[in-house]
Amino acid sequence: MAKHAFLAASASDRWLHCPPSAKLCAQEEDQGSPYAQQGTDAHELCQYLLEKGLGRNVKDPTEDLTWYDAEMREAAEGYASFVLGQVEEAKALCPDPMVCVEQTVDFSKWVEHGFGTADALIVADDLLYITDFKYGVGCLVSASGEDGTGNSQLKCYALGALDTFGNLFDIKRIRLSIYQPRRENIDTFELTKDDLLKWADEVLAPIAKLAYEGQGEFEAGDHCQFCKVKATCRKRAEYAMELAKYEFAEGPTLEPDEIAEILPQIDTLVRWADDIKKYALNQALAGVKFPGYKLVEGRSNRKYTDEAAVARIVTEVGYDPYEKTLLGITAMSKQLGKSKFEELLGGLVIKPQGKPVLVPKSDDRVEFNTEQQDFMEE
Repeated sequence: MAKHAFLAASASDRWLHCPPSAKLCAQEEDQGSPYAQQGTDAHELCQYLLEKGLGRNVKDPTEDLTWYDAEMREAAEGYASFVLGQVEEAKALCPDPMVCVEQTVDFSKWVEHGFGTADALIVADDLLYITDFKYGVGCLVSASGEDGTGNSQLKCYALGALDTFGNLFDIKRIRLSIYQPRRENIDTFELTKDDLLKWADEVLAPIAKLAYEGQGEFEAGDHCQFCKVKATCRKRAEYAMELAKYEFAEGPTLEPDEIAEILPQIDTLVRWADDIKKYALNQALAGVKFPGYKLVEGRSNRKYTDEAAVARIVTEVGYDPYEKTLLGITAMSKQLGKSKFEELLGGLVIKPQGKPVLVPKSDDRVEFNTEQQDFMEE
């Protein structure tokens, strides 16, 4: 990898909004997390099941996956089925479409050292399919992107695919798909090859040049979520504090329209505050002193030093040291196997109505019926 290869497709939403953040993030070490490892395991399982479905000789990675469970298996199977369905569609356009799994793509024609890895890439006459698997639940990902012109990460993959395979197929359209099973989100967006290339020349390339050189304006927003310097970024702090400066009308209590204006700001403020607190704690543990603050030992709960010894002693005096609980649905499904679980227990499983959640009108979920909830409670 080149020394300055930090303009990855997966981070394009951030550096397209905030070009100078790219160079700052490149100077920070990657901090691994359980969520990242879980996503890596899920992608490895997806790759195996998809290639197996394509008839390729591949090794089952299941026993080596740290986070493997029934939920991950179900998600990966759904993804593989979705992509295989796209392959069948592509065969109607040409008899032998090219199917690439975990394909490295190079879009350095527009972005200095630009690269990425496409989860699934199908090249056929007229249509190029780009599909990305998202196992995370924290952020709903759209195939159309924030501006409605297409997800920038997937568009970068498409550019790399066009540059590599464009001479072999007569591609006119690009179909971008996000498969995010744990958010029940399967989203697809289509654009023309001409529109993609226009975006690459007029938007992507100029901003990427600024980002590569560490120039441009800092800009805070939702794209800050995965930025490595989000806790100490001055622009983000200014942005958060500006959100907090709300001009209230007269009166002792807030009106519904005032609360409606405050609601969309809360999550941003809370995330910023949490990031500051986590960063400050880590810095304090490393020896940094913050005026007016000190490190102390937090509260803790009592625990056994030797659980086996405790169980043996309690059993010897005639008591049962264990409490028995029924396995949860995920654990039970894993123990029995998905098909056996459905056969034996399918009729004994329901999905209760979820608790009410207040979301923006743009959310595609059906509006909650408060009258129906009142009836159910009665």
